Amino acid sequence: MFYRHEVEIDGKPLIIETGKMAKQTDGAAWVQLGETAILATAVSEKQPKDDLDFFPLTVEYREKAYAMGKIPGGFFKRETKPSEVEILNARQIDRPIRPLFPDNFRHETQIFVWVLSSDRENDADVLGITGASIALSISDIPFAGPIAGVRVGRIEGEMIANPTYSERERSDFDLVIAASKDSIIMVEGEALEISEDEMVEALEFGHEAIRKLIAVQEEVVAKVGKEKRELAEPEDLSELESKIRDLAMDDLKKALEIKEKEERHTALHEIQDRLIEELEEEFPEQEKAIGNIFHDMEKQVMRAMVLDENQRLDGRGPDEIRDISIEVGVLPRAHGTALFTRGQTQALAAATLGTKVDEQKIEGMSGEFYKSYMLHYNFPPFSTGEVKPVRGTSRREVGHGNLAERALKPMIPSMTAFPYTVRVVSDILESNGSSSMATVCAGSLALMDAGVPIKAPVAGIAMGLIKEGEKVSVLTDILGDEDHMGDMDFKVAGSEDGITAFQMDIKIQGISMDIMREALERAKKARLFVLGKMNEVLPQSRTELSTYAPRIFTMKINPDQIGSVIGPGGKTIREIVEKTGASIDIEDDGTVKIASVEPEAGEEAKRIIRDLTAEVEIGAVYTGKVKRILKFGAFVEILPGREGLVHISELEHHRVNKVEDVVNIGDEVTVKVIKKEDGKIDLSRKALLEKPKPSQS
Repeated sequence: MFYRHEVEIDGKPLIIETGKMAKQTDGAAWVQLGETAILATAVSEKQPKDDLDFFPLTVEYREKAYAMGKIPGGFFKRETKPSEVEILNARQIDRPIRPLFPDNFRHETQIFVWVLSSDRENDADVLGITGASIALSISDIPFAGPIAGVRVGRIEGEMIANPTYSERERSDFDLVIAASKDSIIMVEGEALEISEDEMVEALEFGHEAIRKLIAVQEEVVAKVGKEKRELAEPEDLSELESKIRDLAMDDLKKALEIKEKEERHTALHEIQDRLIEELEEEFPEQEKAIGNIFHDMEKQVMRAMVLDENQRLDGRGPDEIRDISIEVGVLPRAHGTALFTRGQTQALAAATLGTKVDEQKIEGMSGEFYKSYMLHYNFPPFSTGEVKPVRGTSRREVGHGNLAERALKPMIPSMTAFPYTVRVVSDILESNGSSSMATVCAGSLALMDAGVPIKAPVAGIAMGLIKEGEKVSVLTDILGDEDHMGDMDFKVAGSEDGITAFQMDIKIQGISMDIMREALERAKKARLFVLGKMNEVLPQSRTELSTYAPRIFTMKINPDQIGSVIGPGGKTIREIVEKTGASIDIEDDGTVKIASVEPEAGEEAKRIIRDLTAEVEIGAVYTGKVKRILKFGAFVEILPGREGLVHISELEHHRVNKVEDVVNIGDEVTVKVIKKEDGKIDLSRKALLEKPKPSQS
């Protein structure tokens, strides 16, 4: 059944259509804002995968080149693997919808969001959240929606919902919110050091805008929504569960009191293995069910320890931060490095300085642009003591790296002030919770160790939540198990003056604004504590760059003289590079950037370019070599590529019969400019010679 709904949201027309495209899906929705449009589809297998103990959900977000009126670049001329932006947007859709499916739902489900039209003004990413919700809500797939996504910006103190690309450039924060009618489920964004109160204000503003989108969805669902499919009743395992509780509860509680992660996990595995062995005869082929029940018990006991006894797995209090150790300059040849360890989470960050040629070209829906600062995050399996195949960069690594990159971005100096391309790499060597926030701390220190004049140090902290009914406990600096068995993972990064990046995922159906305020205030306190530890080791950026970092010299030439430096077919600039070993970049406005690890090489390249572009002035004196000799005079190169003529009459005060009587090719001669006209330069040697005194007879 075709249905179209059009409504105005914050002064912009929003169009929703269903029943026209992709009709063999379980649910499909066209969502359009301005001339940006996406198609969201949802398909779920009819039969569950009973052999799985997790919900098999995949979300794909893809941008079509034709949406921008472009043909893809490269050899294949077609869209291939997803870009980093597409991966991040897919994660942004996945995270808020995943907790809204039933716990026992094991039907393989796939969400596709295609960007089919882009006006290069309105971003399609938040449309993808809303579109995925509509597709699921009108389908027979069980889903506790609807939800919606909205972007919030602020320009000159005024909040804006779904700002355009151009408006986002003027905004002091960029916040994406996904929420239901009653509560916020996901938060993602970056900011120019905003306060906790300002963030709460932005969340409340965005949630109000989302409620309008929810109301629209409810109308669509009422018109075309299908009846939700019935799920098979789960197997009655109450007898098995009772047996496991009797056999293992006491041992489970003792195991969870072990503070060391590896020892605790070993003890838990031993209890589970013993249960399987003891119950095999009475409950055959129930190994998987025993494991699931035991894991649920572990989760219940851990949560009760926090809520009822105020006791965390490693013995800390709710606000306590794990021990921190910091080293800088740990790698002798890298430009800047830091080893940041917090508990059992350890990040090794290295900062590398490059030149303009090292910038990354990005092609996206907002157009083409270059990145001169980037951060990459790597999470090898050995960091958690595991053996896993390594098949390229994972979506998780892309997401965590992007969060840390955004946290440090407001502190990176402009290319005008610091003309370097900056790359930070964070390799996680150990992980037990919050490795992305350890990356923020290590990355900030590595930049300072490299001598990058960042505005201020940045630290990050991950907050958790345990909530059962009215009982609530907010946890600071969460462990991996507290993340896994808790209800929230809220990462907040910033400087002493405010928040620079944030990411929140909720595993329950939302939290109240009061809990959000409490989490933000505790995160601020923890962030300032970590910054204090960092400042004890390296309070400010080093004043000198690493010996191995390139030195960049900047000079300005007349744009009309760019051709003189480049030369025919690039011959001149290649010769300069080969002679000095420096790299040279020339911009259209005449800005020349010369980079070299050896300062002398950079100075030599600078001198050559200065000579190539210097203006010859009448009356100036130059020393150059004789390049050519003709009957009427000698041509002398006074500047690289610039020759002038010394007429035979200007060689000596007396009459010269033959030029070679005074100078020969290759001779060095000092001359004075006596005339410059129509590109021709006249020189004189005799003008610099003492005039002979007249002879007395």
